[in-house]
Amino acid sequence: MRTGIATVCLSGTLKEKMQACAIAGFDGIEIFEQDLVTSPHSPEDVRKMAADLGLGLDLYQPFRDFDGVTPELLKANLRRAEAKFKLMSRLGMDTILVCSNVATATIDDDELRAAQLTELAELAGDHGVKVAYEALAWGKYVNDYEHAYRLVEMVDHPNLGTCLDSFHILSRDWDTAPIENINADKIFFVQVADAPKLSMDVLSWSRHYRVFPGEGQFDLAKFMGHVVRAGYTGPVSLEVFNDVFRQSDTERTAVDAMRSLIWLEEQSAKWLASSPTETETAAGNGSASRRRYPMELATLPKVNEPAGFNFAEVKADDTVQLEKLLGQLGFGFDGRHRTKDVQLWTMGQARVIINEQAASHSEPAIAALGFDVDSPVIASARAQQLKAPVVARKVQADEEVFQGISAPDSTEIFLCQGSPDGTAAWTHEFGEGLEHSAAQQNAVIDHVNLAQPWQHFDEAVLFYTSALALEPQPFAEVPSPSGLVRSQVMETSNGAVRLVLNLAPAQQAQEKARKTYQEHIAFAVDDLVATARSARDRGLEFLQIPANYYEDLDARFDLDPGFLATLKELNLLYDRDANGEFLHFYTATVGSVFFEMVERRGNYDGYGAPNAPVRHAVQYDSLHRV
Repeated sequence: MRTGIATVCLSGTLKEKMQACAIAGFDGIEIFEQDLVTSPHSPEDVRKMAADLGLGLDLYQPFRDFDGVTPELLKANLRRAEAKFKLMSRLGMDTILVCSNVATATIDDDELRAAQLTELAELAGDHGVKVAYEALAWGKYVNDYEHAYRLVEMVDHPNLGTCLDSFHILSRDWDTAPIENINADKIFFVQVADAPKLSMDVLSWSRHYRVFPGEGQFDLAKFMGHVVRAGYTGPVSLEVFNDVFRQSDTERTAVDAMRSLIWLEEQSAKWLASSPTETETAAGNGSASRRRYPMELATLPKVNEPAGFNFAEVKADDTVQLEKLLGQLGFGFDGRHRTKDVQLWTMGQARVIINEQAASHSEPAIAALGFDVDSPVIASARAQQLKAPVVARKVQADEEVFQGISAPDSTEIFLCQGSPDGTAAWTHEFGEGLEHSAAQQNAVIDHVNLAQPWQHFDEAVLFYTSALALEPQPFAEVPSPSGLVRSQVMETSNGAVRLVLNLAPAQQAQEKARKTYQEHIAFAVDDLVATARSARDRGLEFLQIPANYYEDLDARFDLDPGFLATLKELNLLYDRDANGEFLHFYTATVGSVFFEMVERRGNYDGYGAPNAPVRHAVQYDSLHRV
């Protein structure tokens, strides 16, 4: 699949954008007109730069408001078009995007539109240019891709074809199956963009909230599957308008964009294989083969979703408070590593590493997560093909070799060899620890909550989806004293791995000295009340829950008075749904880390979301209390 990206997707100058696209591995680019107009480089310079970088110049865009106009305006539009065709010759480009008219069209007549597009196609032919006509979702008279294609058929000129844009099609919920009926020779260009499902006018939605494939909620694999079946072989190019992307690091955004196309290519191949046509089914093939189509779709090494958390790692300079907190929760100290300055603390199958290496002057923070996978080497190879940076750690000859990659927020992700009994082979590398209490509960890591920088939130969703096979759930917004916190759950199908990505309020980024939103690790136990009583006896400082919460809890659930009194006594929070119950409590924060202990009863599958505003408010109050 030939990959492309529109320069409008990225921040920076045209030169910086082109360099970033080349580094990320794109085959070609669309030049957005404004990027060229504002560039100090001549068209000839841009052409040479592209050649030196190994980038094709695939599309010049956009040419707006051409069709459905009066004769006088048509004459001006043709003059404007000829100027662009001459410019494209200097750039060495042969395809231009022409959008359906949204502003100046005054005549709703397909015969007239076809006649005017014919004049444009003939003029383009004189200059060796192909015109890709695109139906904008908010076009005044033409807003449907099938309508646009009918006009192309009416014109029947070799220099006029259509452009299929996933956003303009999927935002209007148009059926994508008819794409297969379009003559492949008339599909001049394909643009893709994802987006969250929002209730707003389509123009604002398009201009501000598009994201890269895999970061939204559109069924792009199905869209691309129909495009492939139509016989299209040209570029598949990203056209994403997003305020955040255009404020972020250019090279990093380009890499994220390339990752999204690699992921989309694989997902499209899977869709084709799982959705055979009636003809293929009748022939007894059972599945569609990607080799039957002119466009070859590459796939990645196949991996299963993680089986569970292997460990969580917290890095700190001063570890005294962390050690105290884990001990109060009931974790046992399992010794220091024989060659590294790290400690191991365990409770059942929940393993926490405290890392003191290269942590000078740093407060405690979550630094790494380990996941159990079937084949760490294959999983790592897949992640690297998805442009994930490799993280290497020095090991001795007889020590476990972890396959490591870096997440968008710089959390290190290690892919570990899982075991049927949930143990970890590397624990034997640690020296003798302290004897565990006979009363220690069994525990596992239930979920991990990571705060995401505003400019990398969407990137993180795609990273965990593509590299770790986690499935994004519908996002939620939780109120806090600092504003709304967007929360995105990523999890495996069986809930063995649950990762919660939180986009903190905007002002947090400005409060570097006083962080208002933290990260945490949650551990699941069988008996939370017993765990809480034991932790209290060891001197644990619980997050203090206000009495008003328990009054509201009683009103909502009509709990047994004795049970409610226990919750209040131990600062436990409670939630219930049709499937079960959820009990949990939080510790105080050390650095940017706190811990949560949970108990899931029945088939409760949530995270106590109604209690999140309480936690945010109490933490905010604790942070700002003088």
